[in-house]
Parts: sequence; C-alpha cells; structure tokens
Amino acid sequence: MADTAVAGLNMKLVEIATAYQRSCVLCAAARLGVADALKKGERSVQEIAASCAAQPASLRRLLRTLAAMGVVAQSQPDRFVLTELGKHLVKDVANSAWPAVIFWADLLADNWSSLTECVRTGESAASLRPEIMKRWQEESEGPAIFRAVMGTSPAQSYQPIAQSWDFSNARVVADLGGGGGAMIEAILATYPKVRGMLVDHSASIDAAKPRFSSGPLAQRVQLVPADLSKEVPTGSDVHVLKHVLHGYPDDAAVQILRNCRASLPDDGCILIVEFALPDVIDRADPDLEKRLLSDLNMLAVTGGRERSTMEWRTLVTRAGLRCNQVIPVPDDLVAIIECATQ
Repeated sequence: MADTAVAGLNMKLVEIATAYQRSCVLCAAARLGVADALKKGERSVQEIAASCAAQPASLRRLLRTLAAMGVVAQSQPDRFVLTELGKHLVKDVANSAWPAVIFWADLLADNWSSLTECVRTGESAASLRPEIMKRWQEESEGPAIFRAVMGTSPAQSYQPIAQSWDFSNARVVADLGGGGGAMIEAILATYPKVRGMLVDHSASIDAAKPRFSSGPLAQRVQLVPADLSKEVPTGSDVHVLKHVLHGYPDDAAVQILRNCRASLPDDGCILIVEFALPDVIDRADPDLEKRLLSDLNMLAVTGGRERSTMEWRTLVTRAGLRCNQVIPVPDDLVAIIECATQ
C-alpha cells in the first residue's frame, strides 16, 4: 500500500481518536453558561467572562473554537454573538439542548471513560467505579436532566412508530416506561378512538402531567406511577416498551416481560420498540454505527445491551411469549417486535 494511502488511514484513526475534543468544547460552553450570557445579543469577551465567572483570555480561546464550530460568531476580535445553532444551547428556552449536552458530554462521559474495563470485565462502569453514581447523586439537576432527555421529544418524532403498527383495534394502549409521554401522545393523536396509559416512575409521571393536563388528550390518558421490574398495572390490552428493555441484562428484561404478560388479557399483545441488530456487521454503515454505539453505551452505563433479531426472539420465548413478527420502522432506526401472550 502506498505511503499516502497509509497516511490517510492513519489520519482517519487519529480523527476518530480526537473526536472527544469537540464534545468537551461544547460541554464547557454549556457548563459555563456561554449561551445564556449571549442570549440578549452580542457582547464583549469581558462581559461574557463576567457572566460565566471565567478568565477572559481563556474564555476567548474557547469562544473562538465555538465560532469555528458554528455555535457562536465572532464579529470583532473581542466580540461574539450566538448563531441560530447556538441559541438552542440557552438553558431556559423551549426544547433546549442544554440538558442533552450535559447528559451525554459530561455525566455519561464518566461511564465511557471506563469502557476498556467494562469490556474486559463485562461489568458496567458504575459497578466498577461507585463514585460515578455518587456524582449523579451530587448533581443537583441530575434528575431533571435525565427526565429532559428521556421521552420529551415532540410527539411528531414518534409518528413513524405510531403509523407502523395498526393500533386502531386496541382498547387501551399502555406506554410502559414512557417518560414524558410523547409516544402515547403520538399514538392517541393518530388513533382517536383509542385510550391510553402512561406508566413510569413517580418523578417521570409528575413531569409528564402538564402535557396531559388540558387539551383533547386530557380525558383519554391515565397516568400511572409504577416500577416495571416489580409489577405492571392492569387495564390495557396493548403494552408498548420503547427503549426500555435495552437498559437491562437478559434476566431482568425477561422478568419485565413476564410482568407485562401477567397484566394483559388473553388477546393482548406486547410491542417492543428497540434496535434489532443484524447478526453480522458486513460493512461500514453510519446508521449501524449509531445502534452499535448505543450497545456499548448500555454496557458502560446500565449493564444492558442492544440485541439482534434472533436475541429478541430468544428473550421473548424465555418470557413465555410468542414473537409474531419484527416490523422495521420507516425513517427510523428501530423495529417493532410484536409479541402475543399465547
């Protein structure tokens, strides 16, 4: 192989190795409150530094890098303004990216720093380094950050899932572990005769209440606090579990499915909405890479895993269920694993 080709491949590996740098820059901007300091318009480095409690010369270096990334714009040597992209980093705007940036680039980065040992031992980072959980506990906004990231996307983003399976004959659909309720909102908006339940831990249910406190869905959704690992509430004939079971190792995931089965009528069904990985990765593929990075994220963070279609079928069978079909979801990376109780 020619030296230039070797150099190009080496450079590609180095680029992958240094990808964390951009994440750290964005995380520093979020933690310092750069976007909030600029939300009212262009300001000088000195003014921004005063708002962020930062050293001006060092902050200017960060701001220049953010300008090259398109988060801010530099109008003069010592003056900066937010771009349209950067405005989404303001903490108190609707659908702010701030919680997600802190979640992925800061809090979960601790887990990823232990990936080598996680692979070596098969254990999650928190089990290897208890101080990781302590940091979550000490993060005053930790629970709010978690809830802001999980299940709070606009309902429209769940439309491909709602339209990929016919819910029209369901009586009551329960979104189990549904977080902020966007999934059940999408389903009920698509199928006006169906009623719904949102089931999650109490804190998530409390956070979801404003979504269903008024409007056309207020009388169609029941909010139920529950721990799925212990018991699944009765009252629905379709259970939906989106990105829930991937957070658990096999035995715990099987137990949740058994709890689901125990709470359903004989004609009920369970829809597992998850990635369904191929058995062989035979090419470089950005979409596959996202799913496989999620698999490593589960290894490092929760001890769970992403699963192949065959692994999902095996898990479902262990829970005493029958896998009817696996339905790819158009314009999404997930599939719907349809399971029957008999």
